[in-house]
Amino acid sequence: MNVKRIVAKTSREAMRQLRDTLGPDAVILSNRQVEEGVEVLAMPAEDIASMAPPAADLPPPPAPTAAPRSEMDTAPAVAFKRRLVERVAVPSADTAQLAQSVIGEIKAMQAKLESQLADIVWRDLPGRDPSAAAVMRDMLGAGFSATLARELMESLPKSDVDQAQAWMRTTLMKRLDIMQSEADLLDGGGVFALMGPTGAGKTTTTAKLAARFVVRHGADKLALLTTDSYRIGGHEQLRIYGKILGVSVHAVRDAADLRLALSELRNKHTVLIDTVGMSQRDRAVAEQVEMLYQAGKPIKRLLLLNATSHGETLNEVVQAYQTRGLDGCILTKVDEAASLGPALDCAIRHQLRVHYLATGQRVPEDLHLANRQYLIHRAFKTRTLASPWQLDDSELPFVLSGAQGIAAESAVSLG
Repeated sequence: MNVKRIVAKTSREAMRQLRDTLGPDAVILSNRQVEEGVEVLAMPAEDIASMAPPAADLPPPPAPTAAPRSEMDTAPAVAFKRRLVERVAVPSADTAQLAQSVIGEIKAMQAKLESQLADIVWRDLPGRDPSAAAVMRDMLGAGFSATLARELMESLPKSDVDQAQAWMRTTLMKRLDIMQSEADLLDGGGVFALMGPTGAGKTTTTAKLAARFVVRHGADKLALLTTDSYRIGGHEQLRIYGKILGVSVHAVRDAADLRLALSELRNKHTVLIDTVGMSQRDRAVAEQVEMLYQAGKPIKRLLLLNATSHGETLNEVVQAYQTRGLDGCILTKVDEAASLGPALDCAIRHQLRVHYLATGQRVPEDLHLANRQYLIHRAFKTRTLASPWQLDDSELPFVLSGAQGIAAESAVSLG
């Protein structure tokens, strides 16, 4: 429905614009006086003709009256205004609702067609490209996301299965960013905040880093801060570690306390902040991030990723804590994880530098520098044929076409 609105100072000027825009056969729907002069609503004759019902169904025209007419109340306008006042000029709520319903059904049909096409493509993949199928199967079986696997498949060179698998592992190692030397963190100094959800191991990891720093630079150049005033014994646990190491421990409650504490500790070479743990879905996470951002001094934020968590959970954690940026991550509970694929996938996709691996509770022994070859080898080594989550070649098309369908359905619901 192409309804044209024309505003002019006089009726004559409006008529001229109407003829120039819609042609001499245009049908005027309404005209009225406005502040700018005269407003005219009109439609092309072709649009009106396509929407008009058959002449046999039209009610008889009203008897002519002697009421005065303006020069713009032409005969075609009078005839069609009466029939289209409800159907054309002002669409009803039912019509709008019906239109939305039709659009939704069209999008749903589009999603189903895309899902079926994806199913056909992936069903043919093992026979058409066995090396790509092997790469996809290995990555999904190791816990990597379908998003990263599809991304690698787009640039997978033509080769046999063994060469494709070797290329895939080499590519993952190149894309995994790690801290090359411990001196980058311990010798550079500054303020570091260890962040993450409850149970990620922030307090223990803070103590491990503190012990490594004390051995390297001495206790007098280090200070520990904690914002954990919620957990029972959380502050005391860090204070015990500090007492053993001979390092001062300070508690802060809000941004003002943090600014004051950092100002008093400005002569320290390094300050480690143990933040309070909370769910990634807690609104207080944003407040904690803002508190560190507004501390008045640059703070390097290291996110602790629990290697035993599911990939979707780790993805939510990163999205919640990276609103002000992250300077890297530390993988914790590596010794407890059945697979490192989800954690490595999250670090690669979000371009997080892996600084350390925490492999136990011992302080400071169970903290190690990240090693690319070890991490990628470990990620695929844990994959066994006896695993309940191991995919068979025949099951690969169903998984991938299902992922495409879920993405399409999500787009429909959001649209």
